[in-house]
Amino acid sequence: MRKILAFTAALTLTTGVAQAQSGTCEAGGPQIEVNVTGEANGPVVIELCDNIAPQHAERIVTLAKEGAYDGVVFHRVIDGFMAQTGDVENGKMGGNMAMAGTGGSSYPDLPAEFSAESFQPGVVGMARSQDPNSANAQFFIMFEPAPHLDGQYTVVGRVTSGMDVVNQIKRGTGPNGAVVGQPDMMESVTVLSE
Repeated sequence: MRKILAFTAALTLTTGVAQAQSGTCEAGGPQIEVNVTGEANGPVVIELCDNIAPQHAERIVTLAKEGAYDGVVFHRVIDGFMAQTGDVENGKMGGNMAMAGTGGSSYPDLPAEFSAESFQPGVVGMARSQDPNSANAQFFIMFEPAPHLDGQYTVVGRVTSGMDVVNQIKRGTGPNGAVVGQPDMMESVTVLSE
């Protein structure tokens, strides 16, 4: 099942979905460094919001420690919106790029951890299918504000340095933002602090 962002302003939430938490992302969470290569080159430091999305933050740390994110492409990049990556199953450079964005990881999907944190530039959210409880490994970084995503997707972190690198990530084409040719990739993702 393809993990994508919905373009609708809101989805009908089903029974069993976590209710929005009142908190916002607090400083001091785990930090990862994403080394981007391609049209964009350089490090991006992301602080994870373990106070509002503990399971999602833990998943990203676990996958980073395993090296699962190394070599994963930014398969969906929409100018003025966001850059999506993290498909550790089907998104590795050199793989079948037509499948990028359709996978997750060997771990089970996570229950939604929605919060009051708003989707602003530099905010990192978890990609999912229409099922709110389907986020797994893929995430996206916002270029611009997207308040229509607030309370509909789990905010898992925010860029604390390297936003200039994020803004240079190769853009995709068409309404879905699929990247044509050679996409930029996360050459390596390392855990700086837990």
